[in-house]
Amino acid sequence: MYDKAKLAEMAEMRDRWEETTLHQTLARAPERKEHFLTTSSEPIERLYTPLDVADLDYGRDLGNPGEYPFTRGVHSTLYRGKPWTMRMFAGFGSAEETNARYKYLLSQGNMGLSVAFDLPTLMGYDTDAPQALGEFGKCGVAISSLRDMEILLDGIPLDRVTTSMTINSPAAIIWAMYIAAAEKQGVPMAKLGGTLQNDILKEYQAQKEYIFPPEPSMRLVIDTIEFGARHMPLWNTISISGYHIREAGSTAAQELAFTLGNGLEYVRWAVARGLDVDEFAPRLSFFFNCHNDFFEEIAKFRAARRIWAREMRDTFGAKNPRSWLCRFHTQTAGVSLTAQQPENNVVRVALQALAAVLGGTQSLHTNSLDEALALPSEQAVTIALRTQQIIAEESGVVNTVDPLAGSFFVEHETNKIEAQVYDYWQQVEEIGGVLPAIDLGFYQQEIAAAAYRYQREIDRRDRAIVGVNAYADPDEQLRVPLLKMDPQGHDRQLARLAQLRQERDNDRVRQTLDALRAAAQGTANTMPLLLDAVRAYATLGEITDVFREVFGSYDEPTWI
Repeated sequence: MYDKAKLAEMAEMRDRWEETTLHQTLARAPERKEHFLTTSSEPIERLYTPLDVADLDYGRDLGNPGEYPFTRGVHSTLYRGKPWTMRMFAGFGSAEETNARYKYLLSQGNMGLSVAFDLPTLMGYDTDAPQALGEFGKCGVAISSLRDMEILLDGIPLDRVTTSMTINSPAAIIWAMYIAAAEKQGVPMAKLGGTLQNDILKEYQAQKEYIFPPEPSMRLVIDTIEFGARHMPLWNTISISGYHIREAGSTAAQELAFTLGNGLEYVRWAVARGLDVDEFAPRLSFFFNCHNDFFEEIAKFRAARRIWAREMRDTFGAKNPRSWLCRFHTQTAGVSLTAQQPENNVVRVALQALAAVLGGTQSLHTNSLDEALALPSEQAVTIALRTQQIIAEESGVVNTVDPLAGSFFVEHETNKIEAQVYDYWQQVEEIGGVLPAIDLGFYQQEIAAAAYRYQREIDRRDRAIVGVNAYADPDEQLRVPLLKMDPQGHDRQLARLAQLRQERDNDRVRQTLDALRAAAQGTANTMPLLLDAVRAYATLGEITDVFREVFGSYDEPTWI
C-alpha cells in the first residue's frame, strides 16, 4: 500500500509523536487503565497508523463491493438498493398466539418471519409427551403436527413472505410441515423462500439441542441440502450459525472460526454425496451474533466474507460467484442483555444493530429490552423493530457502502481476526477434523475457557456492565410490563393433538412411518418420505421416534 520510504517516514512521525506529544500528555494525565481490551479480551493499542496495515493491498484484500473477495460487501450498492431484511424472531405459547404476533409484526413493517420453537419441539417431542411437561411455549411456539403449522401460518401469504425457522435436530421434519402447509395454501415448494437453520454441528459444540449422534444427523442435513438444491431454488437449506457459539461464551474469533469451519464441513459432506459445489453453495447462508464491541464485530463480519470467498473459490473450486458469497443474518447479543435496569438494553441493542449494519448484514433481528426477564411483550418488540427502522431511515449510515473501509484500526482488526481463524482451523486439522474435535471436546473447552475468562473480568470489575457491577441501583424496582401467555393455550394444544390422532387415517400414518424407517435404514434421501408422513398428519414425536429407533440417541462424553 505504501513504499518503503513512505513507511519509514511514517515510523519516524509516530516515534516523534510518542516522544513528545504523547509523553507530555501522559505526564499530565495518565490513561484510565493499563490495558484496554475488546469484548473478546483482545488487547487494543492506543493508536493505529498505516504501519499497522502496511501489507494491505486494496485489490487483493478489500476489492470493491459486490466483487471478490467481498470484504466490502456482497452487493455493489448494499442498502442504497434496498435495506436489510428486518426479520424479528418470534414465537411463544400456542400457534394461535404466535400467528397473531406475526400478523402484528408484519403490520408494523417487519419484512419476514422468523420462527422460535419451544424446547419440546426443538428436541423432537410432542406437547403431550412426558418429557415436555412444564415446557410448553416457554421459549417459542409449540408445533407438534402439520395442523399446528397450518394454524401458525394461517392468513400469511407464503408466496410473498419469506420465513426463517430456528430449528436443528428435527429441522427436516419441521421443514416438511412448512412445505405441506404451503401446499394447502396453493403455494408450490419451488416458489417458497426462506431459511432453515439446520446447523447440527454447533449443537454439539455449543447449544446442546441434539438428538441423534453426529453422523446420522449430518446425513439428515445433507438430505435437506440435496432436496433443496433440486426442488426449492429460493430456499436457504442451512443457516450455519455462530450465534449460539457466541452466546455460549466464545470470543469473536472463535465464533467465526468454528462457524466457517462448520460451513466447510457441510460443503465436504455435500460434495461427498455427489453434489456439485455450485449446485448447492449459492443457497448456503450464515447467522452471526453481534456483541457489544462495536469495531470488533464489524471487523468480524468483514473477515467472514473474505475468508469464505477465498475458501469456496480456491479450496473447493466453485466457479459461480454466488457460491463465494457469505450471506448472513445477524441477531443482537441476547447474552449481553441485563435483567437489572432493563431499559438500558435498548441502548445496547441499538449499538449492536448499528455495528451489524455497518458490517454489511443481509437481515437483522434486534432483541427486545425485556428478554432477560421474559419473552418479548408487544411493546418491547415494537421498540426493537423501530430501532432498526430508525437506523435505516434516520442515521445516514445506509447512504454509502462500507464507510469504515480503510480505517487503520478496522482493517488491522479484520486481518487479526482472519489470522486467528486460520490458526484455529490448523488446530482442528491436527486433531483430525470437525467431528473428532467434537468428540474430544475441543470446541466445548475452548468456549468454556473464554466464557470463564469473561465472567472473571466482570466479577473482578475489570469489565464494567452498566447497571450490574457499575452504576447499579440497589433500590431498583421492576418497571417493565412482561408478556402474559394465554393460560388456556396448553389445554387447547393437548385437545388438538388428541383430536388429530382420532380423526386422521392411522393406517396411512403407519404406512408412511414404515416407509420412512426403511429409508432411514438405507441411503435414500429422507425428505420425500418425511413429506408423505407429515401430509398424513404423523406428529413430530412419532417421526422423531422413528429416527431415534434407527439412529439412536446421543449422549455427550465427559471430559476431564
